[in-house]
Amino acid sequence: MSQRGLKEDFVSNLNGTSLQEVALGSFLSPVCFINRGLILILYHQAKGTLPLPLPLISHLLLDFTVLILPLVMSCTVLSGILHQVIMSLTFVSASMFCYINRTSGHPSTQHPKTTVSTFLQSHVQFNQVPFVTLFRVFVNVKTAISILAVDFSVFPRRYAKTETYGTGVMDFGVGAYVFANALVCPEARRKNISGSKMNHITKQLVSVWPLVFLGMGRLVSVKMTNYHEHVTEYGVHWNFFFTLAIVRVVASMILTVLPASQSWVFSLLISGLYQFTLENSGLKAFIIHNNNREKDFLHANKEGIFSVVGYVAIYMAGVQVGLYVMQPRSQVKDWLKALLNLLFGSFLLYAALYTCQTLVEPVSRRLSNLPFCLWSVAQSLFFISCLGIVDMVLLFSKRTSGSHCVPSSWNLHQKQSDSVSDKKTGEIERFCLVQAVSRNQLLFFLVANVMTGLTNSIVDTLSCSSSFSVCVLLLYMFMNCFVIYFLHLCGITLKFW
Repeated sequence: MSQRGLKEDFVSNLNGTSLQEVALGSFLSPVCFINRGLILILYHQAKGTLPLPLPLISHLLLDFTVLILPLVMSCTVLSGILHQVIMSLTFVSASMFCYINRTSGHPSTQHPKTTVSTFLQSHVQFNQVPFVTLFRVFVNVKTAISILAVDFSVFPRRYAKTETYGTGVMDFGVGAYVFANALVCPEARRKNISGSKMNHITKQLVSVWPLVFLGMGRLVSVKMTNYHEHVTEYGVHWNFFFTLAIVRVVASMILTVLPASQSWVFSLLISGLYQFTLENSGLKAFIIHNNNREKDFLHANKEGIFSVVGYVAIYMAGVQVGLYVMQPRSQVKDWLKALLNLLFGSFLLYAALYTCQTLVEPVSRRLSNLPFCLWSVAQSLFFISCLGIVDMVLLFSKRTSGSHCVPSSWNLHQKQSDSVSDKKTGEIERFCLVQAVSRNQLLFFLVANVMTGLTNSIVDTLSCSSSFSVCVLLLYMFMNCFVIYFLHLCGITLKFW
């Protein structure tokens, strides 16, 4: 068998992992994030200043070591002991948290209950909702890791995309990516439609041209280089860039006519009617069993075309969540209540998922069925809730320690404008890898795809040892991060529309 055939077989006919393991993985990124914040607070307490010495490189190395390296290791050589990794990092976080609050230079003379009550009444200031930014960045980073790691034998097969039914980590990744885009779409940010509705739709059509261009570029490059591809993932000519473009346009057209405030209703209707169609027509059998891909474009790309319906439903749910988290709030207790509501919503959706899987059918990314939509939204809400709650804990440490210069995190509102503090915060944000990825997310995804292709053309991924595979993945991620970090330092935002 050819090398291409071996690689295609390597990522085919997989059944995924359990819902519990995917949910367990949601704790890793939040723990890594709070560790990074607590390390910076400890340094500030010890030295009385930030940023770190040689900030251009030291902050990149810190962020890469604390935020990226654990993610790479946990999906490769440490995947078998993921729970132990999370528990160990959580112990480190708890130790630093206790140390900071015991040795703070601003000890509270109040009773602990009073301290917590005062904290809950505090006001926060922000330009962006931090946990939304963190969610979008970590989804992007995990996607970048997975698209290359899946080609190495050190990457567990249960994490890869499933063939038809099942819950792989990468299956959640595609749903979360769509959900992340919806969180910050114009409708979620309550941007008014200027001009006629037709002009708005035209503007949305124009705005997705980079995605269409990237999709065409990927299609041409894959066919010209004879690059391996998993046909049952999207089809012969389809790819995820096309899905993102069409979902964005279709959802915008729907929300031009229907109110965005009711997008959760439309999400349920779309996914429910689609599931009804799958069950009561020949569509499911056509997608799964009809392999006559030479007949026409529809047969060749049936997975990519019909799965758009499910992704539109996920996108609509993301718009509803975006509207909710973008509501104006100022006090810590209001944001904490919002996070707990998101967590409660996640549990409700998981209950609905359990019922749906019992009575209807299992999760299927290939079909993008109702269970897949429920799972994608439920798991996304759980992940974003974990990130938000951890950031609240970090904010408490910042308040008690007097260190307010942790990037990509909440800041307490100052009664009087402190221009020096604002300048220092802006300087720290300039050296932040999270902000760098957030600034050019589509470019980061594109660079990761290009680097994945180059790595596969240079390295025989199937025959690499575990240690060499990890080294390649770390180098690959460092190069991706370095490119984005350099552009961020230069103040460059590459936006094509």
